[in-house]
Amino acid sequence: MVISSSRSQVRMLGVPWDANSSFLRGSAQAPAKIREAIRCDASNSFAETGIDTGIPEVFGDAGDVEFGSGNDWFAQTETKAGKLAAECRPLFLGGDHSVTYPLVSGMSRKWPKLTVLHFDAHPDLYEEFGNNRYSHASPFARILEERLATRLIQVGIRTMNGHQREQASKYDVEVYRMGNEVNFAEMEITGPVYITVDLDVLDPAYAPGVSHREPGGMSVRELIGHLHAIPGQIVGADLVEFNPERDMDGMTATVCAKLVKELVGVMVR
Repeated sequence: MVISSSRSQVRMLGVPWDANSSFLRGSAQAPAKIREAIRCDASNSFAETGIDTGIPEVFGDAGDVEFGSGNDWFAQTETKAGKLAAECRPLFLGGDHSVTYPLVSGMSRKWPKLTVLHFDAHPDLYEEFGNNRYSHASPFARILEERLATRLIQVGIRTMNGHQREQASKYDVEVYRMGNEVNFAEMEITGPVYITVDLDVLDPAYAPGVSHREPGGMSVRELIGHLHAIPGQIVGADLVEFNPERDMDGMTATVCAKLVKELVGVMVR
């Protein structure tokens, strides 16, 4: 069970927002479902790195961003992220991938020279999608055009079209498509690192609870191996695009709980 503590090195914040999803709603329900899976007695609180995420000084819960009627979702998320980044290393639970834009914007107040490591089936680099510049298919176009990150490395990509190839070239994005060898030790990653994990980077056989199932993805073991190999100072992370309405027998929620523990484990190592 994750206990709320202002002393925790890593604190979890839910961002239950899915209004910028282009296909299906449902990911706003994810933070609550992930918390349920974390509390499940079927597993203990240890990450594979040996970190006990059940210790309040290691891992705490900061609750959720509250989106009331009339509130500005972007400003609310950005403000919460900035405040949390000043106090600890935040671990954010989306929500659709559009939330990464305000999260990185908030994080950049504390860490202005971020390297963003992005695990996803999709590059999410559209200039706009469905006439929506805030679409969950566009967060990295916004992040890069505002120079909120100095480097973007994308891993697991397997749906890149012509427009997104042009965008990747325009912004000097380092793209490792699914099947390409990934060696973080050779990337010379230094400085503060922010990790963003879209659940559909995984093959849907392992994580069916996503809105955009894209066959041919990573196994859970492959993704964990990548997370454990990331060098540098990891100052924040997010886990997005889990859609409980598409899950099967809680399988994807269990995967999310596992990934939360492993992210905490590498953030405090």
